[in-house]
Formats: sequence, C-alpha cells, structure tokens
Amino acid sequence: MSLFGVFDISGSAMTAQSVRLNTTASNLANADSVAGRPEDAYRARHPVFAAQLQELSANPEFDPAGVGVRIVDVVQSPAAPVKRFQPDHPMADAEGYVYGSNVNPVEELTNMISASRSFQGSVEAMTTARDLLLKTIAMGR
Repeated sequence: MSLFGVFDISGSAMTAQSVRLNTTASNLANADSVAGRPEDAYRARHPVFAAQLQELSANPEFDPAGVGVRIVDVVQSPAAPVKRFQPDHPMADAEGYVYGSNVNPVEELTNMISASRSFQGSVEAMTTARDLLLKTIAMGR
C-alpha cells in the first residue's frame, strides 16, 4: 500500500467518528425529553462500524477506497425508558406516568471524548503521511 492509502483509511475513520459525534450530540440533546407512552420515548442511538478489508494483491479490480471503516447501521438502545410518576405533567398518561429517554449522560460524554480522540488520531495519521510524502518529494530534488 502506498502512503496515499493512509488518506483513504484515515478519511473513512474521520467520517465514522463524525457520525459517532453527531449521534452522541443527538442523544445528549434528547436526554431530558419525555413522552406520554413508552413507545414514543426517545431511545439512545449508537452507530455500528465495520472494518472494510480487501486483499492487497496484483488484482486489477482492487479498490483502495474499499479499505477503512464503514458505517453499517445506527441502532437504538434496547434499554427501557425511564418511567416517572408526574400526574401534573401535560404529557402524563391516564395513570399519571411520563416516560423519559434511556440516555445515560455520563456514558454519552465518555463516548464523545473517545470519538473526539479517535478523530484526532486519524488527523495525526494523515498529517504524518503528508509530512512523509513531502520529505520524499524533497529528497528527489
């Protein structure tokens, strides 16, 4: 693999981490939302990633863009919504309960820090590859 492949791999990783950051931000924005029915309560969403690997060979059909990280799906958390007794709430059901989201803010903030650091690592990999390419070009002068 040439150094140019590093840009494809790092770029796909940065895209994946951007999706992860956006999903986490959405979860945090809806952490305090409530609904009148458990089916309507916001459920935390989490992206699912998969590695894209292809054999490096003399195969002319080899696509370097097929190497990296891809987003398979964004799934909802199976955890039950939080049931709270608030009979005065306008969205309370007949029994006086409202249903809050199942978002754990501590978990989401940890996830945000992890995604941010992963994104930063991909940027550093791209910067290092760029510097190596520039030094290689400078040696040829």
